[in-house]
Amino acid sequence: MGESSSSMSILSLVTNAGPVVQVVMLVLLLASLMSWYMIVNRYRILGRARRADKAFEEKFWSGEDLSSLYNQVRKQPNPDSASEAVFRAGFQEFVRLSKSTRGPDAIMEGAQRSMRVALQREQSRLTKHLPFLATVGSTSPYIGLFGTVWGIMNSFRALANVTQATLSVVAPGIAEALVATAMGLFAAIPAVMAYNRFASQSESLLGDCEMFAEEFSSVLHRQAHGRDA
Repeated sequence: MGESSSSMSILSLVTNAGPVVQVVMLVLLLASLMSWYMIVNRYRILGRARRADKAFEEKFWSGEDLSSLYNQVRKQPNPDSASEAVFRAGFQEFVRLSKSTRGPDAIMEGAQRSMRVALQREQSRLTKHLPFLATVGSTSPYIGLFGTVWGIMNSFRALANVTQATLSVVAPGIAEALVATAMGLFAAIPAVMAYNRFASQSESLLGDCEMFAEEFSSVLHRQAHGRDA
């Protein structure tokens, strides 16, 4: 009894599985480990980004002079804040173009273009690794299912070599195969849940950053036309 339960343990099922099923399990294990690394990494990055954006926007709307604020964030930039990156890019271009003889519309067009580029960079930063999580979530169950089908197929092929088919003959092979399905689900479920959560958080952060860029454009617009007047 003890020997039978030992042979049906998860570890023994994995070690005694066929080479194809073992390769499938290894792929799923690596995918799961990589997705968990990215889940922890994204959780920290998005958390820092939200706190940094909130702190910067509070400072921005406190009434501090824009030139003074720009000098502060230029000397000590916060790489976690998307709003700060948009502000630095927009104000730097605004100041550069203001020193030329260009009109206010050309100045605003250049500043807004710089802010759009900065916003695209922040979008890439905030959504990094999300496609991998989506891929793991969508493909892992099918990879596990392939391992299961292959293992069950081998179990039934082995029945041709025995004179009497009993449950004890096919049970180990089927159990080995089903472990692949379980590992596929184990890899897919956290990846799908994390992708949905992080995609929503990234979209919210980028939406707030786009709103900040619009509000900042209005401030620069008043300054540009005030200077022109």
